[in-house]
Amino acid sequence: MSPRPKIILMPGLLCDRTVFTHQIAALSPHADVLVADFSADDSIEAMGARALSLYEGKATLIGFSMGGRAALAAMRAAPEKIERLCLMDTGAGPAREGETEARQKLLDIAEKEGMAALAAHWLPPMLHIDREHEPALIAPLTEMVLRADFPQFRRQIKALLGRPDARPVLANITCPTLVMVGRQDRWSTLPQHEEMAAAIPGARLAVVEDAGHFVSVERPEAVTKIWCEWLGFPS
Repeated sequence: MSPRPKIILMPGLLCDRTVFTHQIAALSPHADVLVADFSADDSIEAMGARALSLYEGKATLIGFSMGGRAALAAMRAAPEKIERLCLMDTGAGPAREGETEARQKLLDIAEKEGMAALAAHWLPPMLHIDREHEPALIAPLTEMVLRADFPQFRRQIKALLGRPDARPVLANITCPTLVMVGRQDRWSTLPQHEEMAAAIPGARLAVVEDAGHFVSVERPEAVTKIWCEWLGFPS
């Protein structure tokens, strides 16, 4: 009997397995699924190394947002350990103009007013504009943010602002790669993902309709179906 495939899910800023709940349930019968914990890391490179330390042999890396950047760091460090790669609602470039100031505002809110105030300010624009305040989405995401604390947030913001330019990595990716984005993602936009997919040899671009940045939470069934088809699992 051949060994079960390994899948490492790599969450985004202040995220945990909550953002992958539907997908974990669907993938677990077919693969060993682990969720990386980046709560103690303060660099994208450290996050990539942590994901690589979770397994021996080869695995599929699925990186969401900040986790996608960490997946690219892992790809740079040890491409031979990565069987497949999914980059979801993420990017490859360094910090953008004005990003430091925007993230500092979030740090100030979290430090002065607390994580609940941060969640109320940060989460709505990460969702489709028509469901910014939908309780079924906001409630579990807010609970997730409240499981973190300000030091974790500060570490992860440091990591994001100090991230390396991973665009040179893209052309050297040789494993099957899925680039995925919610069409209405206002933070990591569709054109950004079109550019990444065009730069990766043979990459597939999947656009999830009617979804913002938190695509796996907003459209869980659609994301799971795309992943299962890509992985060759029944959905």
